[in-house]
Amino acid sequence: MAQIVLPLAMRRSGEAERIVVGSANRSIVEALKQPADWPYRTAVLAGAPRSGKSLLARWFAGQGHGEAVDGADRLDETDLFHRWNRAQEDGRPLLLVIDGEHWDIALPDLRSRVGAALQLTIGLPDDEMVGALIAAHAEQRGLVLGEGALTYLVPRVGRSFAAIERLVATIDRLGLERKVAATQSIWRDALEAMEGLRQGRLL
Repeated sequence: MAQIVLPLAMRRSGEAERIVVGSANRSIVEALKQPADWPYRTAVLAGAPRSGKSLLARWFAGQGHGEAVDGADRLDETDLFHRWNRAQEDGRPLLLVIDGEHWDIALPDLRSRVGAALQLTIGLPDDEMVGALIAAHAEQRGLVLGEGALTYLVPRVGRSFAAIERLVATIDRLGLERKVAATQSIWRDALEAMEGLRQGRLL
């Protein structure tokens, strides 16, 4: 069953950031709890945009499991290599989070170290996790979706974290613009708006 993990990190509003745990990331969460099992105490976390990589990194660091480096593939490779060495000297687990799913590293020494690390990739959510994500995004916005929303929306939304988040944002926006509750007409129009946006990007 999908569930919510409450990291230690708090948002400015005072509410805990929440991670929906499901088919796409359950094995990753379990791996992040056991950094002593990682090769060289190093792991690389990859995944699609909006898939929760940064949240998982903050949760990992907040739990005291080790050091997390978000956007590691954007950093200077020599600096990152020295950071890896310091972590090894200190016996400190190191989680490297990258923006995409592939990381082309030019520095040979860093490439060999990263290549030997545990490779973790967030997958695509199944229906159960999609429903939990929709509910979580709606709750975060204070949006009441209405009865039957998940039954209607889950089979129709794209299986990407970004699409799910954008769908809830669109439902919220349409409801506020029209000053009506988020019922099926709003759900349908939000899905149509997203499909129009997707088609526009393909042109």
